[in-house]
Amino acid sequence: MVRFLDRRFGLKAHGTTVRRELMAGLVSFVTSVYIIIVNSAILADAGIPVQAGMIATIATSFVGCWLIGWWSNTPLVIVPGMGINALFTYTVVHTMGLSWQEALAAVFVSGFLFCLVAFTGLAGRISQSVPHTLKEAIGVGIGLFLTFIGLQKSGIVVPSASTFIALGDLGSPEALVTLLTLALMAVLYVRGVNGSFLIAIVFGTAVAWLLGLINPAAEGPGFGLRDAAAVFGALSFGGLWSLPFWIAAFSMAMVIVFENLGLIHSQTASFGRPDTYRRAFQAAAVSNAAAGLLGSSPTVSAVEGSAGIASGGRTGLTAVFTGVLFLGSYFAVPLLQAIPDSAIAPVLIILGSLMLGSIKAIPFEDFSEAFPAFLVIAMIPLTYSIVDGIAFGFIAYPVVKLAAGKGRQVSATLYVIALLFLLYEILQVMNK
Repeated sequence: MVRFLDRRFGLKAHGTTVRRELMAGLVSFVTSVYIIIVNSAILADAGIPVQAGMIATIATSFVGCWLIGWWSNTPLVIVPGMGINALFTYTVVHTMGLSWQEALAAVFVSGFLFCLVAFTGLAGRISQSVPHTLKEAIGVGIGLFLTFIGLQKSGIVVPSASTFIALGDLGSPEALVTLLTLALMAVLYVRGVNGSFLIAIVFGTAVAWLLGLINPAAEGPGFGLRDAAAVFGALSFGGLWSLPFWIAAFSMAMVIVFENLGLIHSQTASFGRPDTYRRAFQAAAVSNAAAGLLGSSPTVSAVEGSAGIASGGRTGLTAVFTGVLFLGSYFAVPLLQAIPDSAIAPVLIILGSLMLGSIKAIPFEDFSEAFPAFLVIAMIPLTYSIVDGIAFGFIAYPVVKLAAGKGRQVSATLYVIALLFLLYEILQVMNK
């Protein structure tokens, strides 16, 4: 078995081992498993039963991870995306008036459109048309976003009526667990301990239990395979010829294409294998079409997958094992619910710090390059939306270049992309 895995994934060639890949897959799973609970709650607001939404999320995550693991041999994690699930529920269903079955059909169509981009020359053309500066800025912005989410989950940063956010109560049990876990995680990581994130998460969960933050008697909802029948293949093309359906499909397609483009580019570069970008992008495209069939909102390459990369994941074995764990989570959702946010938050904070390294590649001496990059970096965490942050930067880039008399440095494709993002933002305003 070890020889087969080595041949199939090239473990020795990529300087890794089966044990390290499995550990990285476990870390990726633990840091991203919360999506099962959160995504199903958001899908429930669209009318999808909670239990059915959980099963759909598990199945979609399993398929996504296996697709990207076997097809691209990368340690990325494909799961239903945060942000795009809100677009699915609160814009497509609530505002545009599509039923959740029609919204799933729109997800399938958006995935098909994504496949047209990923499996044709459009993928390379779009990738080449996006300036290196903006690509690096996306990684930095996502890093700050992760840090912000981690600080929120921990209670270290809390809402404020006067300043919007403020320092929380550092003496609270949640904050104490986070700070202790963060300290241990930082020490283990800087000393190069394999599985440092996982060790710290287990430690944080144990401390949270000692402080009374975890109720071991709590039970999650029950499951039955018949629940899956409520969403698997339930997509409806009844609204196929309506304008809202196509606005929904194109909006989701544009969002998932560019969100995955930025995420996959930054992640494949982070472990030194940017050449795997194209196949990883293709796997993400197919997984989006599958999401509509399986009953979930669109998928993205999860930022939490960076935890597995940071823990040593280098090949598709990491993703494949993460997928297996997602499938197994069908039987363990109550146990997974016991992992507190205060044990997960330190992972997000450290990941955010690691992703800031890309800022060195941004030429801040050139305002026409720096300002659009700055908008991406600032707007992703401040708008709490990766998509909107990317949109601001992509719209500003050609505008600033034209003002500086450097309009020829902008490709025709990027002008089209900027216009599409502008149209997306206009539609967002109109739908509010």
